[in-house]
Amino acid sequence: MDSERPPRPAILVVDDQEVNTLLVETILAPQGYEILSASNGEQALELVAAQPPDLILLDIIMPGLDGFDVCARLKGDERTRLIPIVMVTSLSDLQDRIRGIEVGADDFLTKPFHPAELSARVRSLLKLKQFTDELEDAEDVVCTLALSVEAKDAYTDGHCERLALYSVALGRSMGLPQEQLKALHRGGYLHDVGKIAVSESILNKKTGLTDEEWRIVREHPIIGERICKPLKSLKLVLPIIRHHHERWDGSGYPDGLKGQKIPLAARIIRVVDIYDALMTARPYKPSLDTHQAFSIMQLASEKGSCDPRLVEQFISLLQSGKTLVGLERMRPRRL
Repeated sequence: MDSERPPRPAILVVDDQEVNTLLVETILAPQGYEILSASNGEQALELVAAQPPDLILLDIIMPGLDGFDVCARLKGDERTRLIPIVMVTSLSDLQDRIRGIEVGADDFLTKPFHPAELSARVRSLLKLKQFTDELEDAEDVVCTLALSVEAKDAYTDGHCERLALYSVALGRSMGLPQEQLKALHRGGYLHDVGKIAVSESILNKKTGLTDEEWRIVREHPIIGERICKPLKSLKLVLPIIRHHHERWDGSGYPDGLKGQKIPLAARIIRVVDIYDALMTARPYKPSLDTHQAFSIMQLASEKGSCDPRLVEQFISLLQSGKTLVGLERMRPRRL
């Protein structure tokens, strides 16, 4: 039986002049590319939303939304920012190219262009897009692995998602930059990925753990860091994975870090992790109400379990009722 052919790379040509679109199609279609077309910026955005292409050839001068506006919108959207965009234009002014770079264009092609130059640029950017897709797929595999770990524990359903949302809310209330918020969101899902190496019999044990079982459990932050370390996109998440069990008084694991030496993101995850554990029913305890949870968290911080300042800030955030406002749509891409 013949194996299925891979899908043809889709190229979206955005140009208000049909003759230019036909020229591009004449050059690229015989090379095995699927050519899509849009005659204006609004239509282009609609097509990308419905069927994201692998590459966009974008004219600059168009009625309505021009190429700069379209590029800026696509590059500003988490869902489309990695699609390569080549700005095709008759403009040669340096300021226009600088503006194109500022809105995120990946390359430029000046009209009239040579067919060989068009083909070369398309091949180069599609190869780069393929590498990017492979890296994203690897990250998705790790995230799926993390959720499979959660599924091993019958009492943590939804735990990762709640930690992701709570930690981002707390980080946002502290004014953390977007890249740190993204790391917190990923860290909520990936913090316990190292538990893939811990057996279900230990994770679901209803009695106390033996010394050897505790040793195995305490290895999971190091194992999780090792799993995620090859992915450069998770660089800011690694401190969360390794240090989310460190304690403010230095008695945590795996490195016994103390106070401000514990990375801020790991301290945030620890605080929201404690809250979620208190609010979740387990075989050995019922779920608590918020008042009880707040009291226990404050007592725990006084005894050195976690950052007292973050505990008070998180409690204030919960009491404000704004914890999850605007965060309901934050989810991993393809989990």
